[in-house]
Amino acid sequence: MTRTSAGVEPMATGSRRGSPEKPSATRGARVLVVEDEADVADMIRYNLGKEGYDVRLASSGTDALRQVKEAKPDVILLDIMVPHLNGWEICRRLKQDRETVAIPVIMVTGRVEEGDKVLGFEMGADDYVTKPFSPRELLARVRAVSRRGRLNDSDATQVLRAGELEIDRQRFEVKRKGRLVELSRKEFDLLDTLIRTPGRVFGREELLDLVWGQDGFVEPRTVDVHVARLRAKFTAARTPMPAIETVRGVGYRFRDSARGDS
Repeated sequence: MTRTSAGVEPMATGSRRGSPEKPSATRGARVLVVEDEADVADMIRYNLGKEGYDVRLASSGTDALRQVKEAKPDVILLDIMVPHLNGWEICRRLKQDRETVAIPVIMVTGRVEEGDKVLGFEMGADDYVTKPFSPRELLARVRAVSRRGRLNDSDATQVLRAGELEIDRQRFEVKRKGRLVELSRKEFDLLDTLIRTPGRVFGREELLDLVWGQDGFVEPRTVDVHVARLRAKFTAARTPMPAIETVRGVGYRFRDSARGDS
């Protein structure tokens, strides 16, 4: 298949195999594309628009942050090398803001080094797509992160409590002894996953599937990085870290001493 000069594979114009019905949930869903290469941005807008998405474009970091505040997109496709603010910094700011932390971010970039990908996930990105890519693959990634967001929202109707810890999925807030602890979306999801099943040991690969899904580039050590960041966030908030224990050679578990989990 030939590729455009922008590093994007054109989508085939023939009928799709099996002609799958478009998910109704995508109709009207807002996608913000942060991309300074006009041909790439137009290609993404055209193909997502055909699937029913409401696509907006931003060509710089400052414009992206402004549009996020104004339009409240459902998904953000974020290039790293954009003017004014790079994608890493944009992602970091979005994931540290309580109003935008829950918005899925997919980095779409030509930076293919492992270190770039790991840094993207450390900044809170939900997925990482490298150029060149096919619009069909990108569409699948958008659907995947949107689906995970809807699944997470479906059980967000109550506050989860474990001793002095409170996790509010509607507000994406974590409190310990009433003190707010600021977490990124992935840190929040990781903590929530562990605490929902006290005493159970989760392997690193299992946590990758549950928290990151099977659509992004992540390695088992990504879990270790996020656990370390979790611990640092609680330390910075001057509140005790939940009892997340390392099970050597396996993974992690949450031990709720109030319930006698061992």
